[in-house]
This record gives sequence, structure tokens and C-alpha cells, in this order.
Amino acid sequence: MSRLAATFEALSKTGRKALIPFITAGDPHPSFTVAMMHAMVEAGVDVIELGVPFSDPVADGPVIQRASERALAHKMSLKRTLDIASEFRKTNQQTPVVLMGYLNPIEAMSYEGFANAAQRADIDGVLTVDLPPEEAKECCDLLKARAIDPIFLLAPNSTDERIKKMDEVGSGYLYYVSLKGVTGAGHLNIVDVENKLQQIKKNTRLPVAIGFGVKDAETAKTIGNIGDGVVIGSALISKIEAHLDEPELAKSEIVALLTSMRLALDSHSAS
Repeated sequence: MSRLAATFEALSKTGRKALIPFITAGDPHPSFTVAMMHAMVEAGVDVIELGVPFSDPVADGPVIQRASERALAHKMSLKRTLDIASEFRKTNQQTPVVLMGYLNPIEAMSYEGFANAAQRADIDGVLTVDLPPEEAKECCDLLKARAIDPIFLLAPNSTDERIKKMDEVGSGYLYYVSLKGVTGAGHLNIVDVENKLQQIKKNTRLPVAIGFGVKDAETAKTIGNIGDGVVIGSALISKIEAHLDEPELAKSEIVALLTSMRLALDSHSAS
């Protein structure tokens, strides 16, 4: 059983929901990321999505686009992102780490070269935003052979057939993009999310994490009533951006927000 599958299974047995933060590797500086990852674990997160900086992050809103720009200014790359994950693994063997990024850097490394490098870095999952499941078999087979879960994005307009396809080729969990548009955009319509989750659950055996538009503890708790996990990204990156010259202050504010979300999610499971 993969580390991701074990994590979701353990949470399910206790009625708890996964808290999944996203940060961009190397933002605001490469030296910040590993310490931030450990601090997030201490705040009670269950899975970490580690963004691979990319020059054309078409699915990301302005906040995460700027995070990529800051990281790239420090010469961050897919290889250096894997180095950060390896450093984190030296003292944390429990928390699943999912790489989230785009296909171009993976293709530049080659699917097999990337799969081998991800295995060496002890990566648990890979979410490639612009790799559709219909074209993913080669990459997915290489990842699964190394016990790495390929993870796919579901959209509000995903059909039953597409959900089943992602269930077939994916593993670990599915990431439901609860808004039309880019990360950090708009406001959630909870009724729409709940209706869509009912459709998704009829067509997949996998846990479903919900992201895009989650900004605070109240939203996290509401989403926790619907899905198996909550993903938060732009709200965390905004705190980094607000304190570029005071990274420790950014870290403390991120920890405070994640702690409040953890408490909110756990109050749901206890009720």
C-alpha cells in the first residue's frame, strides 16, 4: 500500500479529513521550503503538495504565478525540487509528498528519467496539470511501477466517462477543482460542489480532495463535510508574498492558518 493510500485509509477509519497544503518549491527562497514543510506537518497537515516552479503555469492564478517567478529567479528547477523533497525525507518518513506541476520539465527529463528521480527522492504522488488521462498511460505505468501515485484533476464539467477514466489510470486520490478558472479565483458554491461530489463518488473508488477557493477554516470545515480532503494553496502563498522580507513571520502566519483549519476539520469528525 502506498503512503498516500495508507494515509487516506487511516483518516477514513477515524472519520477525519485530509488537510493538504500547497507551496511552491523555492519560494521565496530555496532555504525556506524544507523548514516550511516541517512546520506544516507540526501544524497537523496530512499530505504536502510541492509545486514545481514553471515559467508558464497556465492553470495557476496570479498569486501562484508570482511564486513560480520568485522561485525561478533563484534557479529552481524540477531537479532542485526533488532535492528539496529528498532533504525533507531525511527527517520525515511519514508524510506523503505530492509533486504538482506541468509536463514540459518531465518530458525534458524523460518519463523514465523522471520516474527514477522521483523514486530516489521518495516522492509519493505526481499531479501533472496538463497531462490528460487519455495520454498518460506511459508515464502512469512508469510511476506506478515505482509505487508513485499518478493524480488527476477533475473539473466541474467532468463527465461520468472521464471520471471513470481518471479512476482507471490514477491512484492515491483525485483532486476536484471546485471552481471554473485558475487557482485562487472566485467563491465556492457549496451546493454545486456537493452535487458534483455525489456524481464523482459514483464513478471512483479513490478519495477526493477539493481545492481552488479554499481560503479559511470555515470554508475548510464546510468542504470537509463533503469530500475526503481539503487543498489550500493561494491563501498560503499570499502570506509568503506579504512578508517576503520576513519569512519567519510568513511561516508563523501559515502555521496559524493551517492549525485553525486542522481544528475546524477535526471538530467535524468529532461531532
